[in-house]
Amino acid sequence: MSYGYEMEALTAVGAEIIECPPTEEGFIAAAPKADAVYAKGMKFNAKMIGALTKCRHIACGSVGVDYVDVIAATAKGIPVTNCPDTFIEEVADHAMMLLLATHRRCIEQDRMVREGRWSEGRPALLKIPRLMGQTLGFIAFGRVARATARRAAAFGLHMKAYDPFVEELTMSALGVEPASLSEVLATSDFVSMHLPDTPESRGFLKEEHFRQMKKNALFINTGRGPTVNEAALIKALQDGWITGAGLDVFEVEPTKADNPLHKMTNVILSPHNASASARFDPARRRRVGQELALTLSGKWPLSCVNPTVLATSSLRRWQPYAMDRGPNS
Repeated sequence: MSYGYEMEALTAVGAEIIECPPTEEGFIAAAPKADAVYAKGMKFNAKMIGALTKCRHIACGSVGVDYVDVIAATAKGIPVTNCPDTFIEEVADHAMMLLLATHRRCIEQDRMVREGRWSEGRPALLKIPRLMGQTLGFIAFGRVARATARRAAAFGLHMKAYDPFVEELTMSALGVEPASLSEVLATSDFVSMHLPDTPESRGFLKEEHFRQMKKNALFINTGRGPTVNEAALIKALQDGWITGAGLDVFEVEPTKADNPLHKMTNVILSPHNASASARFDPARRRRVGQELALTLSGKWPLSCVNPTVLATSSLRRWQPYAMDRGPNS
């Protein structure tokens, strides 16, 4: 594989990229020689990270870092970085697309035309409320949620958000009302999920939460699939606790052929591609190169995700660095 985009920054610091076999054994054999790791194509567990003897940085070319054992890296004083602000606009566009498409029954309307059921289209839409004036609730209010809020404001939506880690002024500046989780669930016509995938957030939304939602509510998820108990979501859709869903992420990816979501006409699915656009690959790869170049030249990276890092260097002593919750938060 060519690493031209990454090397734009790495050439200046005299670094080179050497590939190792994409297996645990192959990585462990190569690990002692690595000054930094470009994490791609496989999971990096504690045993693999433990084999790193002089590594100063693990760089991920993605928003999520769930394929790297960040706790193990932190214990060894190794910063782990992601690309948290590279694909914000694309994911926000996708979240808004899923919201609009589920609300206006886009896929169902398309099928009506193709199947010669033209006369059914208008009566179906006459049953749904006008979008303007409805309420959009966010679970977590990080970068993507904020970008989505800016888009949603143009459609006249009222907005609420649950995020105990975000200041009220940050929300109110975007016309978003801070609220409890229960209030967001009980009062929103659209619930948009933006939690990152962390040990604490996995399975965050359960059956009890879907039962709190309005029966006409639509659930949107462009964050991470494991933050939702998918069996509970499926039950909510099957039993009519909520009206529909627009999903870009799933508990198990790729989804399996027998997943009940595949057959639901009130659900719109996309294959975890919300961040994709023509700029996706160049942008993330350049960011990886820039992050690695910073660390290899004795500087601190831009987007460290470790809860805290205390590592000693001949140049300086790293100070604790707060976790960046990422654009899907």
